[in-house]
Amino acid sequence: MVDRIQYDEFGLFHENAEEYGLPFDGPPVVRRAWVEMPDGRRLSALVWGDGEPELVLLHGGAQNAHTWDTVAMALDRPLVAIDLPGHGHSDGPGAHPEGQLNVEGNAVDVAVVVRRLAPAARAVVGMSLGGLTTIALTKEAPDLVRTVVLVDILPGIKGERAKHIIDFVNGPASFASLDELLDLTVSFNPTRSLSSLRRGILHNAEQQDDGTWVWRWARHRPHGGAGGSGESETGDVGYDGLWESLASVEVPLLLARGMRPDSVLGDEDEAQLRRRLPSARVAHMAGAGHSLQGDTPLELAALIEDFVFGS
Repeated sequence: MVDRIQYDEFGLFHENAEEYGLPFDGPPVVRRAWVEMPDGRRLSALVWGDGEPELVLLHGGAQNAHTWDTVAMALDRPLVAIDLPGHGHSDGPGAHPEGQLNVEGNAVDVAVVVRRLAPAARAVVGMSLGGLTTIALTKEAPDLVRTVVLVDILPGIKGERAKHIIDFVNGPASFASLDELLDLTVSFNPTRSLSSLRRGILHNAEQQDDGTWVWRWARHRPHGGAGGSGESETGDVGYDGLWESLASVEVPLLLARGMRPDSVLGDEDEAQLRRRLPSARVAHMAGAGHSLQGDTPLELAALIEDFVFGS
């Protein structure tokens, strides 16, 4: 008999609050929503709060909307965190040749969701693949992007900078147990707490009928095998063509850059941003690697609050 792990995606917020010292008087107001695409696929999102959403959050490849939970709780503003195509609870990316890596295709889908759930949002915040999708969104639907926050990503990232991410995402296609999956995750994230990593796995993986575990985004990998999906190949694909779109951005833009060695950005990437878009603001996050929302969520939330809503 398979030992099923009980999971309630809305039942873990107290852990986020306890870990980061956030006030917690009870579960925050969060609901899951679905938006149908013109071709019948559905994208899913977490809608935080009861008011008109003020922010749109886009996660990185091989992640999902729950990666923003602590940031959302710290911001305490109505917002929408979207599961990118082929991630989390969203359907796959359709017929795009590059699948989950097609940021232009992702931007088309995301535009439908934003227009439906958060048409008046003050900013779009995108991490890694979500950041590249945000850049593409500025061209696809400029009326929906009033401010841009890029989290540790720029076009043209070289594969060697993302090798640690490639190695993690291109790991086993399935895992015998939750503990096996947790052990692998811990080995690639030695600075994170065990509770936060377990929480992240429960949000980003699902148990099969035979008791094994697979990543949610792995359901949409080409050919169903390891690799070929998500953040693992952002460096290989490059997305150099997005520099033109980025240089044409006319709204306020902030790059939040992790300064630990596990960031995917180097000084030369930042210098190119400053050359191409002199108006861009850059913030260095000393305690963060690539995933600022996981490494320094409170600092990232404060940075977003100040840049988007500060006077």
